[in-house]
Amino acid sequence: MMAGPGILTETRLVKPWGRCDLPQSFDRGDGAQIGEVWFDPPEELKSVLAKYLFTGERLSVQIHPLPENSPTGVGKDECWLITEAKPGATLAIGFREEFSPEDIRAAALDGSIEDMLDWREVKENDFLYVPSGTVHAIGPGLTLVEIQQNSDITYRLYDYGRDRDLHLDDAMRSIDGGPYPDRLLQKVDAGAETVLVDGPYFRLVHSVGMPSTAMEGAVQVLPLSGACRIGGETVSAGASGWASELGDVDFSQCGRCLLIAAC
Repeated sequence: MMAGPGILTETRLVKPWGRCDLPQSFDRGDGAQIGEVWFDPPEELKSVLAKYLFTGERLSVQIHPLPENSPTGVGKDECWLITEAKPGATLAIGFREEFSPEDIRAAALDGSIEDMLDWREVKENDFLYVPSGTVHAIGPGLTLVEIQQNSDITYRLYDYGRDRDLHLDDAMRSIDGGPYPDRLLQKVDAGAETVLVDGPYFRLVHSVGMPSTAMEGAVQVLPLSGACRIGGETVSAGASGWASELGDVDFSQCGRCLLIAAC
């Protein structure tokens, strides 16, 4: 059973597209090719998962199913905050124009789907909300925070020749064949408090120092700079913790922080 409020346990995942040159706060000196660091949520926040991604190669072209097409009945809306980006780093989000499911399937099989995707250069503090059904592929040279509905259902359409299964039939039932809405992309002001997501599946706030935004119930904190304290434990940048309520968190030594709550 998970202990009470405080620092969350992390899970480090080796990935074929991961990196050995991790940012200092994540480097354990073991040379492992880490692609993801998850923070295991407590029961009070079990519907939301927070993690870091570190990309050395392109991730597969993929989607997550709509709730009505998911074997669990739960979709996987997610969002990304870019925390580091090498010059020219890109990710694909949506298509350049509207395509039919038949065209998308054929392009996934012959590899031309790469040219149909909308590849965008991204920089530090770019923020994107990614609804279920949105085709996406994250490129190399990025470190980002991903906040998502806690589901592990992913359907791959294309994987650059890597020897992993594709899920075209399942993907076609949920895929949005059109462009990504620009209203779901924003630049985060590193010096300002901002409500980034306000439902329907989770709330996400970017805070600086002591937050002023009200957060009801249990809250997960993910410091981006500085550190906060929960129940006598220090939660530094690169780690995450949780508290039964926002008032139990000491932000006096915290710089930028992400605050996460379930809806």
